[in-house]
Amino acid sequence: MFPTLETDRLLLREIKEEDAQGIFNCFSNNDVTRFYGQDTLESVEQAVKIVEFFSKIYTEKRGIRWGIEIKGNSGIIGTIGFNAWLPKHKRAEIGYEIHPDYWRNGFTTEAVTSVLSYGFEALDLTRIGAVVFIENEASNKLLTKLGFQQEGILRDYMYQNGKAHDTFVYSMLKR
Repeated sequence: MFPTLETDRLLLREIKEEDAQGIFNCFSNNDVTRFYGQDTLESVEQAVKIVEFFSKIYTEKRGIRWGIEIKGNSGIIGTIGFNAWLPKHKRAEIGYEIHPDYWRNGFTTEAVTSVLSYGFEALDLTRIGAVVFIENEASNKLLTKLGFQQEGILRDYMYQNGKAHDTFVYSMLKR
């Protein structure tokens, strides 16, 4: 059964096909995708495929992605979860995005904090990593504020709009 997480203001829940429009609203926005390593979506059909992908990686125990919903509102404002989840090695990488209409309200901090707790406690992870475009100042500040340590730079690690970008690699350890 897919785990639902709750914070003071947010519900982190399974992403369903009816969330495709919310996914599209995020991933069709250049402000969201410019530091994401993914092309900007052009159709809701592409968003449906992303919903299917999130379901598949959870079933295969390779990742877990929650929809971020503000309590009392219907529909998601973004997603958050673990990619590259390797239960045998007790590690995963965290990733997230929120629609710009909801930036600078503390929602990302609230969601990340909840998912980190879930990862260390329920999934028994030892290490949670993050890979972030060097230019993504907001995400770099957020991870540092939450206690992630920057480990180095991965040169030409991610492509966006046909151009290679360097990324910072971060980690947080359970201990």
